Amino acid sequence: MDTRLATARLARFFEALTPQSVPQLHALYDAQAHFKDPFNEVQGLPEIERIFRHMYVALDGPHFVITSQLVDGAQAFLTWEFRFRFKRFDTHTLQTVRGGSHILFNEQGLVTLHRDYWDAAEELYEKLPLLGGVMRWLKKRANT
Repeated sequence: MDTRLATARLARFFEALTPQSVPQLHALYDAQAHFKDPFNEVQGLPEIERIFRHMYVALDGPHFVITSQLVDGAQAFLTWEFRFRFKRFDTHTLQTVRGGSHILFNEQGLVTLHRDYWDAAEELYEKLPLLGGVMRWLKKRANT
């Protein structure tokens, strides 16, 4: 298995992800893959697909920009920017969440673990109306 090739293929897939391409995750993920982010922890391809399908229901124009790729053995770490607009709030403001994904591949080059790391407070909650003001105030108080 060529981890660099598998990582590049995964990065290209996520940069081009659309609602129509979500079912193609089966070509990249093991059927029993584990996925975790600040809001979800699931196992199995149907649950992972559900998370990515929901992204298109909850947000306007979500898309990923992969900013770097590190590969070591059968694992990789991708850094990315996730860009979107809120549907429920100010839809004119483009939001950006910066994070990273730790990926483990099996011998067939399929993802068995996908763990996203990003700061939900700074990257999301602080940008929400009302809650954002409270979060920024709490952050300021914690730093004094």
